[in-house]
Amino acid sequence: MTTLSVIVPMHNVAPYIGDLLISLERNVRDDFEFIFVDDGSSDHTGEIVERHRSRLPGFTVVRHAKARGLSAARNAGVAASSGRLITYLDGDDWIGPGYLGAAVEAIEALGCDFIKTDHVRVYGRRREVHRAPQGVRGVVLNPRDGILPVLDNTMVDYPNAWSGIYRRTLVDKGLLTFDEHLLTCEDRPWTWRLMRGASSYAVVSLFGVFYRREVAGSLTQIGDERQLHYFDAFDQVLADLADDPERDRFHLKALRTYCQMISFHLQQQSRLAPDLRRRQRERAVAFLRGLPHEDLHTVMPILTRRHQEALHPLLPAEVAR
Repeated sequence: MTTLSVIVPMHNVAPYIGDLLISLERNVRDDFEFIFVDDGSSDHTGEIVERHRSRLPGFTVVRHAKARGLSAARNAGVAASSGRLITYLDGDDWIGPGYLGAAVEAIEALGCDFIKTDHVRVYGRRREVHRAPQGVRGVVLNPRDGILPVLDNTMVDYPNAWSGIYRRTLVDKGLLTFDEHLLTCEDRPWTWRLMRGASSYAVVSLFGVFYRREVAGSLTQIGDERQLHYFDAFDQVLADLADDPERDRFHLKALRTYCQMISFHLQQQSRLAPDLRRRQRERAVAFLRGLPHEDLHTVMPILTRRHQEALHPLLPAEVAR
C-alpha cells in the first residue's frame, strides 16, 4: 500500500527542477510515490524529470498538452495518486533530507486530518525561516479555531498547500480540490475551505520545504491579468462563508483579509499595464462600495494606517468622511 503521494505540478521550471529531484531522492521510501504533472512545459522540464525515473519509486508523469494552470495540475495529480496521505511540492522549490518521512511520522502519531509545517524562504543565497502562525505545536486542534483571532496573523493567512500533509479522506470530502478558474491566489479559498471543513489538524516544527522566491517567470513576478484573480479568490471565500453556521464568527476576518489584499495589490500596481491598473481600481471600487456601510465602518478602523490610506480614496463618500 502506498503511504504518501507527492504531487509536483511543473511548468517551464528546467533551471530549478533538478534541485527538487535531487532532494526527493534523499526522501525516498518504498511506500512513497512521486507524481509529476507537466503542465504544458515548452522547455526541457519533462526531459530532466524523465532522467530520474529509475531513482524514484512510484514514478508517474501526467502531461497536459497545453498549460491549464497550477490548480488543474494539482487536481490532476490527486486524481492519479493512490497514497493514504497526500502532499504537494512546487517544481521550483526543494526539501531537506528526511523531511517527508518525518512529516509522515508526525501525522501518523497525531492521528489528525492534516498537519502544517514551517518553511524556509529562499532569496538567492539568503534564507528566512517562516513559522506557521499557530504557536501550539504537536497538539491536535480544531481547525476552525485556527481561523481567528481577527487581528492576528492566523492559519488562513498561511495559505501554502505545500507546507503540509493531508489525509486522502479529505479528498472524499471535497476539501483538497482547487478551483481551476483561479490562476493565482488559488490557495486562499482552498485554505479557508480546509480550515472550516476538516475535523482536526496540528502544526509541527519541521523546516523541510525550501520555498524559492523572486523566480523570474513565476506567477508572483508576472503582471498580467492573472494577478487580478485575488478578487475572485476572496469573492469565493465570502460566498462560501455565506452558508456557514458560524458565518458571523468568521466574516470580519475574511473581510479584513480581503481589504488588506486589495490594499497590497494597489500598492504594487506599477507592475501592471495601464488597462489592468484601471480594471483593478474598478473592481476594488465595486467591491468596497458594494459592502454594507456597517461592514466598512467595522473593518476600516482595524486596518493598518497604510492600508487605510490606500483604500480611503475608493470608499463611498459617506463612509470616507
